[in-house]
Amino acid sequence: MELLEAMLRRRSIRQYTGESIPEEKLEKILQAGLLAPTSRNRRPCEFYVVQDRELLRKLSTAKAAGAAMLADCAAAVAVFGDTEKADTWIEDSSIALTCMHLMAVSEGIGSCWVQMHLRQAASGTDAEDNVKEILSVPESYRIVGILSLGIPAADAVPHTLEELDWEKVHQI
Repeated sequence: MELLEAMLRRRSIRQYTGESIPEEKLEKILQAGLLAPTSRNRRPCEFYVVQDRELLRKLSTAKAAGAAMLADCAAAVAVFGDTEKADTWIEDSSIALTCMHLMAVSEGIGSCWVQMHLRQAASGTDAEDNVKEILSVPESYRIVGILSLGIPAADAVPHTLEELDWEKVHQI
């Protein structure tokens, strides 16, 4: 699949069939995250792959809204940045999440970016702190988001090139 085609087909998939993801597809998605460029090649990203049903259920309540699909996905990848390695952890983690998002669609796997940075749980606690506690990660790690992964329950309508807003492009 060409990159532009994958970008057109990339949609936020929130409903999954419950089938597991073939190991080779999950590995390709993780390879995409590991291959993502980072500032000064510092590689601060740490990838926590979660397939345990109970942990996925807990993660689905780590923030007030927008994480429910984690309870039913086949796997999730929480992307953390080690703040002791780079001050660009937000950017580096975001690039890794994007690369994995695109690889997922190219492999026929549904995915959805679940924002955790700067979000709160229904109880008012910090979503980032909640995820760190659930996954027992080091204090120096910060999270941007979690990528939910699963076999899509339905086909999503791709974007089209006609949707592009060329008024956003400014030629100088």
